[in-house]
Amino acid sequence: MAGIVANTMMLKSISAPWKLNIIRYFNNSSETCTTTLSALYTERNSNYSTERRCRTTMAMSNKQMELKALSLTSSLQSEASVPNKEVYHDQSNQPLTKNFRDYAGGTKDFIRTGGIGEPPRWFSPLECKNQWKNSPLLLYLPGIDGVGLGLISNHQELGKVFDIWCLHIPIEDRTSFKELVQLVEKTVKDEHGRSPSRPIYLVGESIGACLALAVAARNPTIDLLLILANPATSFEKSQLPNLISLLQAIPEQLNIGLVNILTSSTAGDFLRMAMSSVQKQLPVPLSIREATENLSELLSAIPVLADVWTKESVLWKLKMTEAASLYANSRIHAVKAQTLILASGRDQLLPSLEEAQRLSNLLPTCQMRNFNDSGHNLFMEDGFNLVTVIKGAGFYRRSSKIDYVSDYIPQNHSELKKAIDGYGQFHSHFSAVICRWVNIAADPVMLSTLEDGKIVRGLAGIPSEGPVLFVGYHMLMGFDLAPLMSTFLEQKNILIRGIAHPMFFQNELEKRQLDPSIFDPIKILGAVPVSPTNFYKLLAEKSHVLLYPGGVREAFHGKGEENKLFWPSQSEFVRVASRFGATIIPFGAVGADDLVDIVLDYDDLMKIPYVKDVINELNNGVVQLRTDTDGEIAKQRFYLPGVVPKLPGRFYYLFGKPIETQGRKNELRDKEKAQELYMHTKSEVENSIKYLKEKRETDPYRSLLSRILYQATHDPNSEIPTFEP
Repeated sequence: MAGIVANTMMLKSISAPWKLNIIRYFNNSSETCTTTLSALYTERNSNYSTERRCRTTMAMSNKQMELKALSLTSSLQSEASVPNKEVYHDQSNQPLTKNFRDYAGGTKDFIRTGGIGEPPRWFSPLECKNQWKNSPLLLYLPGIDGVGLGLISNHQELGKVFDIWCLHIPIEDRTSFKELVQLVEKTVKDEHGRSPSRPIYLVGESIGACLALAVAARNPTIDLLLILANPATSFEKSQLPNLISLLQAIPEQLNIGLVNILTSSTAGDFLRMAMSSVQKQLPVPLSIREATENLSELLSAIPVLADVWTKESVLWKLKMTEAASLYANSRIHAVKAQTLILASGRDQLLPSLEEAQRLSNLLPTCQMRNFNDSGHNLFMEDGFNLVTVIKGAGFYRRSSKIDYVSDYIPQNHSELKKAIDGYGQFHSHFSAVICRWVNIAADPVMLSTLEDGKIVRGLAGIPSEGPVLFVGYHMLMGFDLAPLMSTFLEQKNILIRGIAHPMFFQNELEKRQLDPSIFDPIKILGAVPVSPTNFYKLLAEKSHVLLYPGGVREAFHGKGEENKLFWPSQSEFVRVASRFGATIIPFGAVGADDLVDIVLDYDDLMKIPYVKDVINELNNGVVQLRTDTDGEIAKQRFYLPGVVPKLPGRFYYLFGKPIETQGRKNELRDKEKAQELYMHTKSEVENSIKYLKEKRETDPYRSLLSRILYQATHDPNSEIPTFEP
C-alpha cells in the first residue's frame, strides 16, 4: 500500500464525558510504528458529518517520522489524505466552552492513556471546526506540564478565527529542548511551504514561550507572530533553581506524590480557579454546585498526577526549563517576529512582570499586556478571553499586512459589553473606569428623528440595515462614546464601527512606559484608523460607521469651546457615502459640561515647562493629521486637560432626520452639490446641539440627586423620565 494507512485498533471508553480513540499509524517506508492518541474533545452531533482534515508530525525516539494523510469522519472512518494531525473527540452534550473542570479531567485522561515511550505530537480541538476563510495557523506550545490543554477554555472562540494545533508532550517523554525546537521548526517550515502568505502564530506558556522564541530566532524570514504568556526566560531570576537543588536532596523514599504540588505554583492557581464560580455572581445554589464539582475534579486529578509526576519527571522538566531559558536568551537578538507578551501580576512561579518589560525592551516589534490579578496559568483564568486580548492589541491578521476592516473579529454581545462597560479583563483599565463612571452617572437620554420629522425617545429613527454614516459632535475626551456604543448594542443590536485617530493603533505609549491597554476597547469595538481606504471598505460592507469630522480638535477643546464644532471647510465624506447609497444621520450630543469643568486647557499647560515637554514628546511620535489645512481644525494635539469634576448632570443625544443618498450618486459628484449637502449636515448637527441645550433645562431629572430619588421610589431598572421631545 502507498502512503500511510490508519486503522482504528481500539475504541476505549472512559468515564463520561471522555471517550478516546487509539489509532495505530503505519508507514510503509519505515519499520517503526507507534500507537497514538486521537485526542481533543468536541461536541459530537448530527450536524457535524463533514470530514476533518488533520496533520500530525510525530517525533520518534531515534528519528522523526512525518505521517501522511488522515481524514476523520463523524463515524471515525479513516482514509489517506494530506499530512495530518490527531484529533480529540468529546462525545458529551456539554457546551463547547470549556472550563477548569474540563482541563482537570482532560489532563487526567491524557496521563492515564498515554503509553510509555510515546513521542510528542500535535492534536487539534474539534470544537474549532468552523473557521474563517484563510484563517492563520496557531501552534500552541504548552508550559511545564506539557499536556497541551492550556487553551481549553479558549478553544471555542479561537477556533473560529484560527486553525489550532496543540503540542502534547507525554510526561514520560525525554525529548530534549533542542529536539522540540526542531520538531516545531519542521512543522513551521512545512506549513509555511504549503501556504507562504499565511501567518503562523506561536502561542507559548512559560517553557513554551522559550520554544516560540527559539523557533522565531532560527526562522527570521518566515511570517511568525509570537504570543508569550509568562515566559520562562526569567528562570534564573526565579526560585526554580533552588527547587532543583531541593529535589535532588530529597530521598526517593520521601517522594509521596507531593512533588507535583511543590513544582506547580499552579496548585494555588488551580484552587482559585476551582472556586471562581463564587465570583461570578451566580445564584447561591449554582455557585455552590459549580464550586463543588470543580473541587471534586481537582481532588480526583491529584492522585493521578502524583503517581506519574515522579521526582525524576519533575527534575527533568525543571532542568529542561533551565536549558530552554538559556537557549532562548542567547538568541533573543535574532528574533524579528512581531511579539505580544502577556504577563501575570500574581505569578508565584516566575517574575513575569519584570521579565515582560525586559523582553519588550529587547524585541524590535513587541507589545505588552499586564494582568495584575492573574496567576501563572493565565490562559486558564476565569473570564480570560485570548481572542479579546488579541483584538485589543490589534494583533490579528490573515495576511502579511493587517486589514482593520476585513480582519476584524466579530465577537459576541457579552464580550463587547464588557469592553464598553469595563468589566471582565478590562475592569482595572483607566478607560474602563471612566466608561463605567460615565454610563452610571450620566444616565444618557437618546432621541431620534422619524422620517416625518417627529422626535421620539429611543432609536426608532435609526435604520437597522446599513450602510449608515453617523456624523456628529465629539464631546470632551470622547465621553460620548461609551453610552452611545452601549445603547446601540442593547436597543438595536448594532455595532458601530468608528473612524479613529491612528494614534490608537500605534505602539507609542509602550515606548513611553505608559499603559497601552487603555485603547484596547476602541479596537475591540471595531474602530479603524482614519483613511479613505478604510472608510470606503466599511461602507462597502454595509456597516454602521461613526465619523467625527472635528476629531481631536473637538475632543480636546479648550475653555469656553464647549459644544462648538471644528469641522473642515470642505466636504470629506458626502461623495463616498453617495457612492454606496449610505444613509447619513447627523447628531448632536451635550452633557460633558455637566460632568467636568476645564480649568487648564492646552494653552495653560504649555506655559508649564515640564508639562510642555511631556505634551510635545507625546505628540512628536504620533501620526499628524490635517497637516495640509489651516485654521483651528489643523490643531490636532493630544493632551490631558486639567478638569474639576462636577456633580454629574445628564448626557443627551439627538439623532437627526436621516439624509438619504441612495440614487444621488451622479448628482453628488458635483462638488457644489456635495458641499451643499455637507453644510446641511453640519447645520443639522449644530441645530441638534442647540435643541438639546434648550430642552435639558426643562428636564426634571437632569441632576444626579433627582435621578437617585426617582430610582429609590421606583424599579431600579426602570427608565428615568426626561423632557417631552
